[in-house]
Amino acid sequence: MDERRGGPGQDGDAEHRLDAGAESGRRVDAGAVADGSSVESAAAEGPPRDFQALRDLVASGRVRLPKRLAQVAAYALGHPDEIAFGTVAGIAEKAAVQPSALVRFSQAVGFPGFSDLQALFRDRLRDRVAGYDERLRSIEADRRDASAGAAAFHGFCAASERSIAALKARTDTGAIDAAAALLARADTLYLIAQRRAYPVTAAMSYAFGTLGVKSVLVGSPHGVDAETVAFATERDAAIAVSFTPYASATLDLTRRIARRTPVVAITDSPFSPLVADGRIWFEVAEADYQGFRSLAATLALAMTLAVAVADARRRLEME
Repeated sequence: MDERRGGPGQDGDAEHRLDAGAESGRRVDAGAVADGSSVESAAAEGPPRDFQALRDLVASGRVRLPKRLAQVAAYALGHPDEIAFGTVAGIAEKAAVQPSALVRFSQAVGFPGFSDLQALFRDRLRDRVAGYDERLRSIEADRRDASAGAAAFHGFCAASERSIAALKARTDTGAIDAAAALLARADTLYLIAQRRAYPVTAAMSYAFGTLGVKSVLVGSPHGVDAETVAFATERDAAIAVSFTPYASATLDLTRRIARRTPVVAITDSPFSPLVADGRIWFEVAEADYQGFRSLAATLALAMTLAVAVADARRRLEME
C-alpha cells in the first residue's frame, strides 16, 4: 500500500496530483509534484465535452493543480448544481477561495473562462429528463402555503432521492465486491468516524453485530481511540468515514491504522485526505436541503457493505 499523503487538507503550497483511476471505488494516491507543465498539455487537448469527461480529466493526473485550484475542483465535483446556477462571488465564498481561482481553474482544464465551464455544468442538468433541482423547486412552489414541517419533509425526501441517484450512477459495483472480499478476510473490523459521519459507523457496528462479524466501533467517550486502533494488525481491516470539513480525529486515526492495516474509505471527493489512506474508497456526495444534509446515500452504501461482507465471509467459510 502506498503511504504517500497529500490533498487539500494539508498545509503549504505544494501542488497536488490525482493519479489515474479516480473513479469512485478505485485506488487513488495524492502526491506532491513539482511543476505545472501538465496544465498546459491538458488545455491543449481542448476542454472536456461533458461533466463526466471533466471528472475523468481532473482525476487522470494530466492536470496538476495548486492547492487553491484543487480546492475549487473538489467543490465543483461535489456540488455541480451550485456551479451550474451560482454566481462567481457566491461560488467562491462557498468554496472558500478568491473569485479569480474559479477563472484559473477553468483555464487549467481547457476553458477560456468560468462562464464556459459553467455552461458545461448547466448542460449536465439540461440533459436530464426531469432534473432533481427542478423537481425540488416545483415541490417548494406547490407547497408555499404548507407548514414548515411539510416543506422540510418533502425537501429532505427530494434531496435524499438526488443523493441516492448520484451514488448509483457513479459507484462501481465491482469495487463493492472488492471491498467486501478485503473486509471479509479480516479478523476484526475497526470502524472510524466522528461528528456527522459517526451515525454511519454506529449503524455498521449494529449491522455487523447482528450478522456475526467482529467489529470495534472507534469513538470512545473516554478518549482512548488511539490506544484502540493500536491493537489493529495486518490481519484486520478498517472502514473510515469522513466528509468536508473532515474531522481531524478521523484523519489522524486513519493515518495511524493505515500504516499496517488495509482501509476502506467512504468520503465525498477525490480530493479528500482519506483517499490517500484508502486501499479502496467510495465517493458519496450528499445533496442538501436548505443547507442541511442527510445521510441517505451514505447509509445505503454502508448497509450494502455490511451485508456484502457477511455474505463474502460465509462463502469463505464454505470453501
